[in-house]
Parts: sequence; C-alpha cells; structure tokens
Amino acid sequence: MAKKNLGEMSFLDHLEELRWLLVRSSAAILICATVAFFFSDFIFNEIIFGPKNINFISYRLFCELSTQLDLSESFCVTELPFNIQNTAIEGQVSLLIWTCITAGFIIAFPYLLWLLWKFISPALYEKERKYAKAFVSIASLLFFIGVLFGYYIIIPMSINFFATFTVSPEIKNDINIQSYISMIKTSVIACGLIFEMPIIIYFLSKVGLVTPSFLRKYRKYAIVLILIVASIVTPPDVVSQVIVSIPLLVLYEISIFISAAVLKNKEKEKLNT
Repeated sequence: MAKKNLGEMSFLDHLEELRWLLVRSSAAILICATVAFFFSDFIFNEIIFGPKNINFISYRLFCELSTQLDLSESFCVTELPFNIQNTAIEGQVSLLIWTCITAGFIIAFPYLLWLLWKFISPALYEKERKYAKAFVSIASLLFFIGVLFGYYIIIPMSINFFATFTVSPEIKNDINIQSYISMIKTSVIACGLIFEMPIIIYFLSKVGLVTPSFLRKYRKYAIVLILIVASIVTPPDVVSQVIVSIPLLVLYEISIFISAAVLKNKEKEKLNT
C-alpha cells in the first residue's frame, strides 16, 4: 500500500507510523547490540576500562598541555587509587547486557536518525525532503563528536577527580562497577545529545519557537547555564571548566547562525509567494 500524505493521515495512522518507528528502532539497536556482544572483551578492556589506566592518552595530553602552559601538575596523573568491584550476584550478566545495548544505540544512531527523518518528512516541503542525507550525516557527525568529547575529555577528568578525592586517608575507594559504567554511559550519551544542539535549534526555528534575536537576547543566561553545567561535570578548577565550556559556547553560536539562516529563508519564501 502506498504511504499516505500527511494531510490524509488520521490520528490512528500517525500512531501506526510511530509504532513502526519504535519497532524498527528497537530492532536496529538489538542487532547492533548483538554485534557488540561479540566484541565485548574489547569494549570492556580497551574502551570502558581504558580511562582507568594512567597511560590513557587523555591523561598524557592533559599533562603535556599543563606543562607547556605552566599550570598545576594536578593534570599529570601518576596514580588512580581505586578498585572496581561487583557486589550483585547477577551484576556482571546485567552489566554485559546493558553495555551491549548502549553500544548498540550508539552504533545504530545514524539509522535511528534516518528513521526519524522518514517519520517527520511528510510534514516538510518537497525541497526540504532532499536534505535527508545531509541531515543524517551532519547529525550523526555531531553525535559522534559529542561521544568522543565525553569519552576523551569529560570521563578522564571525572575519573581523575573522583579517584583522587578523599575526605580521610582511612577511606579507600572501592567503586561499584555499576556506578563506574553508569558514569561512562551517561557522560558519552549526554555529550552526544548535547552536541545535537544546532540540529534541534534548526527545527525549533523552522516551527517558529526559536529566533536568532531570542538566542542573542538570552546569550548571557546561556553562558551562565553552560558554565554551571561545566562546573558540575568537571573537577572544581577553572581550566577544566573552560575546556568543557568552549565547545558548548561554540555550538551555541553556531545555533544562532543556523537560526538566522532559517529566518532568512523564511523571509525569502514570503517574498516569492
């Protein structure tokens, strides 16, 4: 059966389309999670536990950067005094399953974007539907950049801070494996989604919920919010907060540019009609 146009679709038709979107998305994640299962040794030993190693590339780069800038040697990691332990009898099985599902979501993200585009495309103009490849490519690129930013910047800073922070030498850090991996999953996925800000602003500008003047007007509040977020996810030092804040500020400025471009195109369309 040919797919109906948006104007011809009833509420139940929309629900049916949404149901198939969720079914296909779930299937894609499960397939990619199955693939990740066969590489679980590499995922755990090299990726997840990579930041636990003092020779992790981020620690070396942080140390070299701090040395060149004559900053505190606290960026030079010499030890990470903590152990990781499992305290639940089914903990490692559950951990394996959910880690593979998380990896499946990250791997399948471009396809999930494609499904999302197919779902919303009936509401777009014909010329806008031609941008499917550009949308999926740019959004996927931003997501993966965000994931890498979270993995190589946020996570090492967080692990270094929490592993070395202590209120008393009598307290030893034996960290629960669920807590450790939860921090990693939250950091990489949250950063990946935050880096989608320009895409989100594009669609919000298309429907008129956001304008460039609005973004410029509230820029100072956005800067404060970004600094607050940076202070939460990083150790309490200025350098770490600046390192995290700069990409977010750049994304915000790009979002203003994108919103302005959308508004300009709208004005051109009005003049042509």
